Amino acid sequence: MAADRRSRLIGELAELVQTLQQQDTDVDTVLRELTQSAVKIMPGAQSAAITIVSRDRTVRTASATNRYPVLLDQIQQRHDQGPCLSAVWEQHVVRINDMTLEDRWPAYCRETVEESPIRSVMSFQLFADHHRMGALSFYAEQPNVFDDEAAELGLILATHTALAWNMSRRDEQFRSALASRDIIGQAKGMIMERFKIDAVQAFELLKRLSQNSNTPLVVVARQLVEAEHPD
Repeated sequence: MAADRRSRLIGELAELVQTLQQQDTDVDTVLRELTQSAVKIMPGAQSAAITIVSRDRTVRTASATNRYPVLLDQIQQRHDQGPCLSAVWEQHVVRINDMTLEDRWPAYCRETVEESPIRSVMSFQLFADHHRMGALSFYAEQPNVFDDEAAELGLILATHTALAWNMSRRDEQFRSALASRDIIGQAKGMIMERFKIDAVQAFELLKRLSQNSNTPLVVVARQLVEAEHPD
């Protein structure tokens, strides 16, 4: 890919990241837009996906541009092997030049060849934490589609994708925390008014209800508010 075109495409992705940061957008929408943008930028890619792998090695397709990445993730789950798993657990970049000749994941490759036209795959680690890891993958139906230059570009795309995703996750967590605080505040106010107690005592009562019922505090609070103000 010409250097000027690559720079322009990367600039477009950077603009998308900035736009997503400024918008009040949920994580699923962010992932979908990032995946669609990435597949347009990667030369030769016919589909792309973001895959989440849990610590127990459960594989989930978070976003995909067509059905084939979803199918290949299901194959990885069945055989507990494949490029996404290797990318997130062992290496940052994994490339399959020809699925029919690949011998690193025999069961995965055999079923992929039988069930899909995908022959080239390139996967990049997006993030890793204590609970799960993420990978960005590109797919093509012809062999030998992704070269070293594509791998270099993919690393840049993965970096931008991870940045936008992390920003979106933090924003969603923040909004969730605010919503939880508001509903707990409402429940505290109701308890204070009904039992003529102060805020500390009301919160302690909520905590005891949560512990006794083995229910998250915010769920207990929401149940109390909904019971007081049914639709």
